[in-house]
Amino acid sequence: MSEPLLAVRNLTKHFPVKGRLFRRKAIGYVKAVDGVTFAIGRGETFGLVGESGCGKTTVANLILLLHTPTAGEMAFRHQALDRLMPDQLKAYRRSVQAVFQDPYGALNPRMRVGEIVGEPLLSHGYPRRERQRLVQVALQAVGLPDDSGGKFPHEFSGGQRQRISIARALALEPELIVLDEPVSSLDVSIRSQILNLLKDIQKGKGVAYLLISHDMASVEYMSHRIGVMYLGKLVEMGKAEDLCSRPFHPYTATLMAAATPPGRTPLWAIPIVGDVPSPLETPRGCAFHPRCPYAMPVCSQVIPALTEMEPQRWVACHLYPDKIQTIDKGPRFAAD
Repeated sequence: MSEPLLAVRNLTKHFPVKGRLFRRKAIGYVKAVDGVTFAIGRGETFGLVGESGCGKTTVANLILLLHTPTAGEMAFRHQALDRLMPDQLKAYRRSVQAVFQDPYGALNPRMRVGEIVGEPLLSHGYPRRERQRLVQVALQAVGLPDDSGGKFPHEFSGGQRQRISIARALALEPELIVLDEPVSSLDVSIRSQILNLLKDIQKGKGVAYLLISHDMASVEYMSHRIGVMYLGKLVEMGKAEDLCSRPFHPYTATLMAAATPPGRTPLWAIPIVGDVPSPLETPRGCAFHPRCPYAMPVCSQVIPALTEMEPQRWVACHLYPDKIQTIDKGPRFAAD
């Protein structure tokens, strides 16, 4: 990876849970994010994947400074985000933009598209003519007609509305865009168009992406590197091609099997049982061990460390190194 644009280290966010109305003392904490470390290079797409409730959207909100971390460090261009002066904070918000999941709820129905796309420019003090020019450039970049600026969001389809959201994120010419489930609410026929659009924008402008998704197929297509989250922790991280072709962690193998087309059973398909445990009462040891068919006694006692098993490939699993039999198309997990 090139020089990191964004780096997070031991990022943690715990939400207090209170028992009764007006009760001040917390009775517990939801460990939404628990010691996550990764970096994103310039022009790179880093995919963060996992089931609903694993904490990936909380990571995005922390990076967008919508939440305050409980612990950990975040740095953008080597500048710590917890020590930004007001002018530095404004510059950071200009450099980091977001595209949210719901293209219907993300757009103000009372505003015209030109006003929606130009609103970030207005907030940062751009003059009127410059705003008009940049809005037009952004709308053209996402493939919308020239007269789109004078229309309202209800005049567009879901895919077109997501293009408007992307145009709004591009208006300030950011260096990093957080994509929170950008295609999950769209028709299958439209998803590939939006993903291809995002790849074309990245190729032309050199923007970096943090892609949040539960869909392994979309993440594999878009990402240069992937981090797999489970109950607030990273359990595997590495280059997209390596991670998807040879998943090391049983949970990653399960996600890949779920993304495999019907009729094809990958060699690393692993049956898991049960539901995701409550983040309020995470299991002792490895959080995945209650659902893992290969759990050993140590798994319920000791939290596995995220260890570099091979160059640029990290895994947090007690099965390594002597419980894996590597084969050509992926690892076969050997049961005891």
